[in-house]
Amino acid sequence: MKDKIEELDKKIAEAHLGGGEKRIQAQHAKNKLTARERVHFLLDEGSFEEIGMLVTHRSTNFGLDSQVVLGDGVVTGYGTIHGRLVYVFAQDFTVLGGSLAEAHAEKICKVMDLAMKNGAPVIGLNDSGGARIQEGVVSLGGYADIFYRNTKASGVIPQLSAIMGPCAGGAVYSPALTDFIMMVEKTSYMFVTGPNVVKTVTHEDVSSEDLGGASAHSVKSGVTHFTYANEIACINGLKRLLSYVPQNCEEDAPSVPYKSNGSEKREVLNTIIPENANQPYDIRDVINGVIDGDTFHEVHKDFAENIVVGFARLAGKSIGIVANQPAFLAGVLDINSSTKAARFVRFCDCFNIPLLVFEDVPGFLPGTDQEWNAIITNGAKLLYAFSEATVPRITVITRKAYGGAYDVMNSKHIGADMNYAWPSAEIAVMGAKGAAEIIFRKEIAEAEDSEAKLIEKEAAYAEMFANPYNAAARGYIDEVIKPEDTREKLIKAFKMLENKVDVLPKKKHGNIPL
Repeated sequence: MKDKIEELDKKIAEAHLGGGEKRIQAQHAKNKLTARERVHFLLDEGSFEEIGMLVTHRSTNFGLDSQVVLGDGVVTGYGTIHGRLVYVFAQDFTVLGGSLAEAHAEKICKVMDLAMKNGAPVIGLNDSGGARIQEGVVSLGGYADIFYRNTKASGVIPQLSAIMGPCAGGAVYSPALTDFIMMVEKTSYMFVTGPNVVKTVTHEDVSSEDLGGASAHSVKSGVTHFTYANEIACINGLKRLLSYVPQNCEEDAPSVPYKSNGSEKREVLNTIIPENANQPYDIRDVINGVIDGDTFHEVHKDFAENIVVGFARLAGKSIGIVANQPAFLAGVLDINSSTKAARFVRFCDCFNIPLLVFEDVPGFLPGTDQEWNAIITNGAKLLYAFSEATVPRITVITRKAYGGAYDVMNSKHIGADMNYAWPSAEIAVMGAKGAAEIIFRKEIAEAEDSEAKLIEKEAAYAEMFANPYNAAARGYIDEVIKPEDTREKLIKAFKMLENKVDVLPKKKHGNIPL
C-alpha cells in the first residue's frame, strides 16, 4: 500500500504543477495568477474539493499524445464562499493555453450538472486560448455541451463568469449566457474574432485591448458588468456579488441582521432635489440616503450611465435598485439604458430579489439614431421585464415622470405593488413648456406678446399637472410622502410584501421583444 500511496502523491503533485514551473512563471510575469491560485483566493480556506484531477485527454492527433497533462487544463470542483456552497471551474492557461476540448469540457459539464442538481451557484474563471484545434469538431461539441447547460441553468442557479485572460471565438458565448461577467483590466479580453482576423477581413488595425478589453466591454458594448484593476480585486468582487443573491430560484434573497437605532428618518433627502426642475442631481445621493449605509453594489456602472442599477440592503435585506440618473442625459431612457435595466430586472425576478425603482425620467431619447436602431423594441424590453416580474415591486417618483416612460418605469398600471411620490414629482404626458406650445398654439400665436403668453400658459399647465396630486387622486400613486420618510415607508412596505404571491398565466414562456 505504501508504494501505491506514493504513486498517488506523485500524481497529485504532477497535477498541481499544471503545465510546469516555466509556464507558471510566464503566467506570473503577465501579472496573472494560476488557476489553482485563483480557486485558493476565491473559496473559504480548506473548503475546496477537487473533481477530475486525474482526467486526461484521449486524442493522438498532431502530436497531442506527447502532451498529456493531468487535469487537461481546467481545475474543477466545489467549496464554500462565506460558508455557502458553490461550484467552480478555473481554466489553466499553462496547459495547452487553457484550450477547451472533449475531456476539458466534460469536466466543466460535470460540475454544472452537480450545481443544478444541488441548487448552488456556479462560477467560471475563464482563461483560454479557445477551442483546441487539434481535436477538431470534438472541441466545438464540447463548447455546445456547455452552452446547453448554461441555458438550462439560466434562472435556476446564479451563474457568474470572471474573464481572467483571453476569451475568444466560441469561448465568449458561455460567459454571455451567464448572469454576470467580470473582467480584469489590461489582462483579459473577449472577442468573437481577434485583431488579426479583423485586419484580414475589414482591414482595421486594432489592438486586443481596444477590440475586446475590459474598458471596451464595460463602456462601449456593455458585455461586461464589472471591471477590476487586478485579479484579487475581481475575486473579491465575485464574493461581494454573491452576498446579495440566493443559492437558487427556490430560495429568498439573503439578509443580514439589522437593528434600527429608533428612527429611520433621513432629513438629508429633503435637500437633494433642486428648486429648478431642469437642474441635474445625482440619483446615487437619493439611493445612499435611503439604503443601509455603504451597501450599494452598482452593476454596469460605466455603461448607459443615464440609468443606475445595482444591489443594496434595506433593513438588512437584499434588494435590487433601478434608478433614472438626472445627472447624465437628464435621465432619459434610450436603447442602452433600457436593455441594461431590463436584464437587471429579469435577474432580480429570477432570484426573488425585491425591486425598488427611483423615477426621474423626462421621456425617451428622440432622434434618428435611436429610432433606426430600434428604440421601440429595446424600450419594450424594459416594459416587458417589469410587467412580467412577480417579486415585490415599489416605485418612488422623485421628480419627472413624463409620457410613456412614466408607464415603463414600474408604474401601478404594469403591476407595481406600491407607488410613492415626493411633493416634487411631476406626472404628466410631457413637460409644461412642450404641452403649452401644443395645447395653446393658436392663443400664443395670436397674442401681442407671444413669449409672455407662452410663459403664462406654461405656468397654468404646470399648476394643473406638474405635481403628484392628480395621479394620487386616481390611486395611481398610493401616497405622496416627505422625502425624509422614504426609508421608513419602504422598510414597512417591503415587510408587508414579504409573502406576496403573483402567478403568471400558464404558458411555455413569453416572447420578450428581442
